[in-house]
Amino acid sequence: MTGEKTRLGGWALLGIAALALAMPALAQRKPPYWVSIDVDKARMRTGPGRNYPASWLYQRRHLPLKVLDVYGEWRKVEDPSGTQGWLLRNLLDERRTAIIVGGIAELRSAPEPDAHLNWRAEPGVVGVISKCASGWCRFDVNGRSGYVEQSRIWGVEPGEVVN
Repeated sequence: MTGEKTRLGGWALLGIAALALAMPALAQRKPPYWVSIDVDKARMRTGPGRNYPASWLYQRRHLPLKVLDVYGEWRKVEDPSGTQGWLLRNLLDERRTAIIVGGIAELRSAPEPDAHLNWRAEPGVVGVISKCASGWCRFDVNGRSGYVEQSRIWGVEPGEVVN
């Protein structure tokens, strides 16, 4: 019976360890970091709780947000316009997105200013970003992609490297 208890205890510890490893990275990260909205409608609140009034209603899935603070399941975020407030963690996604800012941005076939022009994107276009290095990011909007200068998007820190 003692050996059986030891084995059960070992399995219990193994199970706890597996659960700890399976926790979403989003819950373990320290601000500041980037996320995107994962739902069609998300209410920003003035404080970290449902008892705080809603200050904004987002109706734009994948909009990039910068997480500034964490309070339990709540995340204090900043949107591309600089508006700050609190959103529930389950409304957010770890997918890195960015939004075109300023004027029309050119998306190139390679991360070089003289590379072939793939297409142009207007301010406000949101896309998934990857492969950010040396001032350029791969920017994908529903399968249309190219490299955009980091200075033309909001959703990545200047000089930040993203894999």
